[in-house]
Amino acid sequence: MTFADPSRLRDHHRRLDLPFPLLADPDRTLYHRFGLGRGAVRQVWNPGTLALYARLVRRGRRPSRPTEDVRQLGGDIVVGPEGHLSAAFRPRSPDARPTIDELAAAISAAGRAGSG
Repeated sequence: MTFADPSRLRDHHRRLDLPFPLLADPDRTLYHRFGLGRGAVRQVWNPGTLALYARLVRRGRRPSRPTEDVRQLGGDIVVGPEGHLSAAFRPRSPDARPTIDELAAAISAAGRAGSG
């Protein structure tokens, strides 16, 4: 899910090479319902976030100029097969996202709950 303008979805989808559809939420209705608010400047540009960008630059990746609201906090939401919220990770800063293992476990648990 992204709050980007729907006209930009194709570019986002291609750039991220996603194996699933991307949902546009430009009014941030779902962001609000999932409890994903905007962060303060010090929350978003904290030492952990700056260190993350520094690691990317050292690996040869140049951050692109932001085109969206950089203070909108993201999250990782798992919706089960029946369409119910199964897990929600709401980090307080951009550098505090769940690990791949945590996400995989949440997705697996959602699948088990939906098949029972």
